[in-house]
Amino acid sequence: MKEWQSSAHVKWECKYHIVIVPKYRRKVLFGKARKNIGKILRQLCRQKGVEILEGNAMPDHIHMVLSIPPKYSVAMVVGYLKGKSAIQIHREMLGVKKGFTGKGFWSRGYCVSTVGLDEKVVREYVKNQDEHDKGQDEIDFD
Repeated sequence: MKEWQSSAHVKWECKYHIVIVPKYRRKVLFGKARKNIGKILRQLCRQKGVEILEGNAMPDHIHMVLSIPPKYSVAMVVGYLKGKSAIQIHREMLGVKKGFTGKGFWSRGYCVSTVGLDEKVVREYVKNQDEHDKGQDEIDFD
């Protein structure tokens, strides 16, 4: 049986596999930055009622399985997460106090797919992304 969620007048199950990438695919998502960015994304998701079911940060991209309430579009949620997190990253990690115009952290695009009957497979893929990518990269950033 699927785990349906409900709001005032709707029962829903809207889950998505989302991949976001830093600008120029820089390998900046490791160590302290990885933990801080994860914390920022979790906080922003809580503010919108979006649940992170699974997440994994690789050195140059982030995989997330999100449960997004149907009142929000995927594009709005991804835009919100990337925009607000970029501001917080510049404030907290890079010491920028003002003037955020033109200071992007994330690339313009993103990848999204719906998670339906294959949710278990997608969750395992996201959870074990480290193992999958180690074969392609010899450098371990943790």
